Amino acid sequence: MSADDEDLRKRISHINERIKRGDVVVLTAEEFKRKVRDGCEDELSEVDVVTTGTCGLMSGTAAIFSIEVAERGAFERAEAAWLNGVPAFPGPCPNERLGVIDVTVFGTSRSSDRYGGGHLFHDIVSGKEVDVEVRAAGGSVFRRTATVEDFMFARLFTTRSAFRNYMGFVNTDEGIVKTIFSVSGLRGPLKEVSVCGCGEINPLENDPEMRIIKKGTKIMVNGAEGLITGEGTRSTPERRNIAVVAEMKKMNPEFMGGFITSAGPECITSIAVPVPNIVPNMRYLRVLDEEVKMPIAEIQRRTQIAESNYGRVWQNTSLEIQFDSAKCLKCDVCAVERKCPVNAFRRDVGIDKKCFNCGFCVFACEGGAFTGDLGSVEVEGRSIPVTLRLSSREKARKLCILLKKMIESGEFMLSLCL
Repeated sequence: MSADDEDLRKRISHINERIKRGDVVVLTAEEFKRKVRDGCEDELSEVDVVTTGTCGLMSGTAAIFSIEVAERGAFERAEAAWLNGVPAFPGPCPNERLGVIDVTVFGTSRSSDRYGGGHLFHDIVSGKEVDVEVRAAGGSVFRRTATVEDFMFARLFTTRSAFRNYMGFVNTDEGIVKTIFSVSGLRGPLKEVSVCGCGEINPLENDPEMRIIKKGTKIMVNGAEGLITGEGTRSTPERRNIAVVAEMKKMNPEFMGGFITSAGPECITSIAVPVPNIVPNMRYLRVLDEEVKMPIAEIQRRTQIAESNYGRVWQNTSLEIQFDSAKCLKCDVCAVERKCPVNAFRRDVGIDKKCFNCGFCVFACEGGAFTGDLGSVEVEGRSIPVTLRLSSREKARKLCILLKKMIESGEFMLSLCL
């Protein structure tokens, strides 16, 4: 262990002692950045830990389940399986003649254009009954219903997640392009931009050198304690991401779910990481939205054509979408009710807690009953409106608050992975 690592370990141990004593000073990233903007340097130096977080569409999410579906000896091994109609892949253990299956479900797998792995994970964590169907070797079919407590094993993992922010996407051609980065298809040329990334509160934006955020670091995944297993696929020094794992039974469904895009269902995942306010992280913790670059890419070829920053998305804009029922035109077919990507709106109820604050409804409603400023970016000298946010700064903010409270109460200690 290097001298720097030894010093880092001592500092984290000191913070953990303060957590045990109950005198640790914890701020969410939002609170910390506010003090940076206000120039409160003396107060910043007193902070021990900053809770960072991100929530968004994370295609690299999957889960492993183990569940009993029949008596011992009822079948030799499973050949195929479905949970609520979503394909589940048996193995690698054959569980020969045990009546038990081990299966992996991708967050992007689907049973229909409106229901996928992300929806399934949310339903399981919510305690809803799910239908389990297994086709065994020889063609026999076994069925049962199950809730989360019936699963002997339920663990979520990611192959890549929590990118050090992401980018915005535009269509430079005429017409509409179906893509996971749009709900109704991305309209061109340069008529709208969809954006991904939580900006200044993103974990890796606050530790880009991964001195703290590394293999073995204890984190929160969808509100449950989890671990970083290493860097994820496609991670580079410039645009890092992480792979994580966590038990599902303690997750909070508010921070996860499915999201319907024009190319099919995607998976919502949320991750929070405590970052100690110690050297060498102190300067990175001061990064602000307007300093965080956001590349703008052309959707057809995924090549960068411009550059903006996350201040255009998250500063002086609306984190939450509002609904004014008085402006509702009572359309025969409500476009928002029919196509809300998280099924969070009903005319007789309004917006419910599943709302991702993506902003789709603001532009889909003919009567202007939904309001929210999503910001804009400059591309080729033109101001292009943001019409869809594929990250929820509001949910990420709530997760940061939750982690802060857990640290302050002594429920969550910092890890010493050096």
